[in-house]
Amino acid sequence: MTAPARVVVLAGGVGGSKFVLGVRDALLTRGIADTTSALTVVANTGDDLWLSGVRLQPDVDSLTYALAGVNDTKRGWGRAGDTERVNAELQQWGAGWPWFTLGDLDLGTHLARTGWLRDGLTPTQVLERMSSRWQLGARLLPMTDTEVDTIVEFSDASRMHFQEWWTRHRASLAPARFNNPNIDRARPAPGVEAAIAEADIVLLAPSNPVVSIGPILAVPGMSDALRQTSAPVVGVSPIIGGRVVRGMADVCLSAIGVHTSAAAVAALYGARSEGGVLDAWLIGEEDLAESSAVEELGIRSVVAPLWMKDAATSAALAEAAISAVSI
Repeated sequence: MTAPARVVVLAGGVGGSKFVLGVRDALLTRGIADTTSALTVVANTGDDLWLSGVRLQPDVDSLTYALAGVNDTKRGWGRAGDTERVNAELQQWGAGWPWFTLGDLDLGTHLARTGWLRDGLTPTQVLERMSSRWQLGARLLPMTDTEVDTIVEFSDASRMHFQEWWTRHRASLAPARFNNPNIDRARPAPGVEAAIAEADIVLLAPSNPVVSIGPILAVPGMSDALRQTSAPVVGVSPIIGGRVVRGMADVCLSAIGVHTSAAAVAALYGARSEGGVLDAWLIGEEDLAESSAVEELGIRSVVAPLWMKDAATSAALAEAAISAVSI
């Protein structure tokens, strides 16, 4: 197989960050030295929020910090070696959320972002400026420049921001639905559609299919771009052995009526031949029995080790995804 010169990854969260690092390493192993030109990452911005007057972009920052090598791998979020003096002071003032910790270095990022946004820069322009600080080996793009924060709605008509439901309540409150206000007026951020159209392969990271990949696909024009590209679209299951890898994605899936299984998530994305977005779907060795169900959807099923335990296994998974179809 020829080496892909242009790879696009749709990603969000910690799992997405690990996978993107694996893709970058896989491209380097294939002899592609200029991964910045070869790899474009479209980041979920559905879990963004305003807090204490600053704009937070959790998935964007997780991807940026991971690619820069400054992420806190123990906690899974934020900057390595961060302190929390400012956060403690905010709590003394009764500001912010006491259950949502902001590190001092992380706050520096949020303050810089907010200042640039106030100056009139778009989220795309802000992320370009942020990316220039480090050698990331990838081009990062937000999924859209429109604010489309995820709101969790409940059966009693109450609602809260996704971050409160996820971080404070740990998804213990049964959601009725997830909503992204303004998403009907959104468009893919500048450069996203062109990157997908010109790609040699498009990869869906093993991120939460409902609140990470879901908002990306919900941006008007995004799914059309995936269906129209000549590049194969390959996804990686976030479900292994009938269980979520991390987080509470099973609660999110249940809320939209989807079973927690690799085949069910493949059906959620759908086959391109049937109006969906997938050509191939990687499932874990633990889910071999679901391979035929995936094939029946019109999606090629590829069985591979999915656990990203370290840099080597992440790169191996990325290579398996790139090799899943002929390019």
